[in-house]
Amino acid sequence: MTASPMTVSTTSAKDWIGRSETVSDTVTPTPYAALSATLDRPAERPAAGTPLPPLWHWLYFLPLHRQSEIGSDGHARRGGFLPPVPLPRRMWAGSQFEFHSPLRVGDALTRTSTIHDVTEKSGRTGPLVFVKVRHEIRRAGETDVALTEFHDIVYREAATPQDAPPEPQPAPADAAWGTRWVPDDVLLFRYSALTFNGHRIHYDRRYVTGVEGYPGLIVHGPLIATLLLDLLRHRLPEAEVASFRFKAVRPTFDINPFSVCGTPLADGKTVHLWAKDHDGWLTMDATVVLT
Repeated sequence: MTASPMTVSTTSAKDWIGRSETVSDTVTPTPYAALSATLDRPAERPAAGTPLPPLWHWLYFLPLHRQSEIGSDGHARRGGFLPPVPLPRRMWAGSQFEFHSPLRVGDALTRTSTIHDVTEKSGRTGPLVFVKVRHEIRRAGETDVALTEFHDIVYREAATPQDAPPEPQPAPADAAWGTRWVPDDVLLFRYSALTFNGHRIHYDRRYVTGVEGYPGLIVHGPLIATLLLDLLRHRLPEAEVASFRFKAVRPTFDINPFSVCGTPLADGKTVHLWAKDHDGWLTMDATVVLT
């Protein structure tokens, strides 16, 4: 009896568990200023020693794959650092962070990334493969970790006309804070450029609608997560983040506005954050713990 291709490929993907790579970068001021401008904040280049806001480390350690290494979806072809999962659609499912000490403009950093786990599941539209990557960021020459990040990636089958959309989940109705965003091609292009993200679902409308079957460009999950913490920064400017976790619940498309919301909890240290679409459906759920 011959094993199914899915079983063979997932077994092969599990061989990637424990694989690691280390890259180095320096926290330069221009990406900081460029993201500030993209979020409609003042765009002054920060002085050396300025702390990076939480999640802004995504502006560094960019994926510098050669053009010949890019696949049809705009991502690097499978089988380098990430396992060779054959399922065509790849999405950022969520992340978990522990902020041990601040990263600052001018810091020389190293990031060690390790394939932490590979898991196969069966979903509503077919097989799913989840890959969890652990990132540890240190200042150059130091042994203590400044930031620990777990990144959850999900791979799934291509869409078919028979696929029903996921059952929507209503967003909480008790928001103490909220900001409405109107996404457009320029916002998504600028964030893709800042993070050197070639995934075509974020800027190529013909590809995302004709090949992947979505109704519009998809707003980056990391951008929405960044907007959630930007809301926190606006409302609690002196707050220091100890941990943060988010889960993508439903895609957000550029064809309608969306909102980022938050509510501090009674313990005084926890804040519930979430994003919702124009119909009030939950698209991202997050929790932040303050120091």
